[in-house]
Parts: sequence; C-alpha cells; structure tokens
Amino acid sequence: MKLLALPGVYAPQADTALLAAALRREALPAGARVLDVCTGTGALALAAARLGAEVTAVDVSRRAAFNARLNARLAGLPVRVLRGDLLAPAADRTYDLILNNPPYVPAPRPGLPARGRARAWDAGLDGRLILDRMCREAPTLLRPGGVLLVVQSALSAPERTLGMLRDAGLKAATVERSFIGFGPVLRGRRGYLTAQGLVDPTDNEEELVVIRAERTP
Repeated sequence: MKLLALPGVYAPQADTALLAAALRREALPAGARVLDVCTGTGALALAAARLGAEVTAVDVSRRAAFNARLNARLAGLPVRVLRGDLLAPAADRTYDLILNNPPYVPAPRPGLPARGRARAWDAGLDGRLILDRMCREAPTLLRPGGVLLVVQSALSAPERTLGMLRDAGLKAATVERSFIGFGPVLRGRRGYLTAQGLVDPTDNEEELVVIRAERTP
C-alpha cells in the first residue's frame, strides 16, 4: 500500500528506507513495544506494526500526526499516534525499540523552525539540536536489552552521537551506510556547508548512517 503524504509532511525518502532496512534486521520479541519518534507520515511506525509490534508514534507537527493516523487507519494497523515534543508524550512507558528519523541538516540559523516544511530537516547550526536531545533522553526509555535506531547525515557528526550514547551506558555502533546525491536543500545550502568545512565545493553526495545503540540487560 502506498502511503499518503500530505502537503508539508516529510515524505519517505532514502533515510527512511535505510532506517527501515535496519528495523527489518532486528529480532523483535513477541509483542515488542516500539516507539517511532518524528514519525512524519508514519512509514516506520507502520513497518514496525506489520512485524507484530505494539507501536506508538510521535510527531511535533499537528499535520504529521494527523497524516500518520490516517495512514494507520487506511492500512488497518493499530498504531497509537501522539502529538508533542519529541519523547515527552510517550515517556510514560519503556520500549524494546525506539526508531528516530529526526531533522539533522545543518542550517545557517540557530534554533528550530517554528513552522513550515523546513521543520522536517533543519536542526540548528550543526544539525544536532534534535540528535543531542535524543542521545540524552532516549536511553532512559529503553528496557533492558532495548535498542535505539537513529538515522542521520554524516554532516551532523555521527561520531558525536556514538560518543553520547556510549557515555549513557549503551553499546553503540554504525550498522548501515548509504551515499545519496545532494537534494534541493543541500544544493541550496552548499555555500554555508562549504564555509563550515562540512563539504568540499565539488561534493555532490551525502553519506547517511544508521546508528544502533543497545541497553545491555
């Protein structure tokens, strides 16, 4: 079934597919409790639900939360969709698996956009505003043996993600990599990224990575 992507909601792209591939490699226990943060259309939440998981999906965007609910209803899958700030709406539970495809693109302005399409990808000057919060907050919501899977760009310091998660006591490693051509956002931001030393003027590809972090039993 093809997912609906409402105007202004981040449609599934290469990063979604890379994280979905990592999800399929997880041996989820029966009735696993899964949390999908920054769910967008709900693509990853639905993929987890098809594996038999009990799924909660969260997005800060009212339109994205509605979109995810709509796709879950059309697919006939029982996904609990909540709207709110990152992990806060779902912090009443612990999870076997947390999925996260956050905004991670470095932007030439501090802070997060309050509205608009850029809300789905802009993440502050270094692309870390959401990633750093996930690294701090997600470990406390993992059950013993629970796993965090997060996808990001190599432009937003995956080594920092690994270091923060290891400092939180998790066993963390990069498990997926993929190179994709620059899309419109990065092409339009080439001057800023070059000035920050994140790309060379001739670069045309971005590396995406999935980081897996496990809370040991």
